[in-house]
Amino acid sequence: MAELAQTVEFPRPRISWPTKWPFWQLVVLMALVFWIYAPVLGRLVRQWWTDPNFSHGFFVPAFSLYVLWQNREKLRSVPPSPSSWGLGLVLLSLCTLILGVFGAELFLSRISLVFLLAGMIIFLSGWQMLRAVLFPLAFLVLMVPIPSIVLNEITFPLQILASKLSASLLPLLGVPVLREGNVINLPAMPLEVADACSGIHSLLSLTCLAVMYGYLLEKRVGIRVILAIASIPIAVAANAFRIVGTGLLVQYWDPDKAEGFFHQFTGWLIFVVSLLMLFGLHFLITFNARRREQRA
Repeated sequence: MAELAQTVEFPRPRISWPTKWPFWQLVVLMALVFWIYAPVLGRLVRQWWTDPNFSHGFFVPAFSLYVLWQNREKLRSVPPSPSSWGLGLVLLSLCTLILGVFGAELFLSRISLVFLLAGMIIFLSGWQMLRAVLFPLAFLVLMVPIPSIVLNEITFPLQILASKLSASLLPLLGVPVLREGNVINLPAMPLEVADACSGIHSLLSLTCLAVMYGYLLEKRVGIRVILAIASIPIAVAANAFRIVGTGLLVQYWDPDKAEGFFHQFTGWLIFVVSLLMLFGLHFLITFNARRREQRA
């Protein structure tokens, strides 16, 4: 007589999370994160306030919160599926914070906050929620100032590039020049393209605004990417026009007028021109896309 062997399967232990965290628990958790990062955030805000290269940082978290609020109904419909992988990312972020604080590396301590938020989202709500908030979360990277060593490597080539472009345009306008590195020698006086005139400030600000503009006014991801990338040559060209205008001001009016109020005013004016160039590029891309659709 054959005997039937029966196997008994024991249920595997499972880790369960609450499908919806109570509001007070989330408040306590965010308060704890703020307490941990208070010194880091304090220095970050202070740099936004004092360093004009990164003054756009004030708008970055505000825009991310706006995007989250705009998509609040979509986020509510995402089913929670917590994953323990998020806990590993949280621990890695805290290790990065400790490394940045004790190693006096501001960039590491600041960028760790973005990864900490990503880990918390995965741990509490799952990967699908992370995908839903990926854009506003990734946009927060733009609020973190570039490390000084990287910024210096970018600033000097921008100075040389702006000097070359300006030295090429000024003779076309009747101003003879002799360029020596980042110094443009005019008949009236030498014009130095300093760090502040490298265009790094307008470059970073315009790139940030280009991403915001593309998200708000363009639905096609490809065109959003084009606008973000195009902001770089637009900022470089606009800065060269600013130096050319300063050279014309020095040569044909008064060298003293090239400093002070007029210098600051031309900076704001050229930035507005950069925005108009960005808007014009978006208009041309949209116009050509419509013509292709009509021909099809």
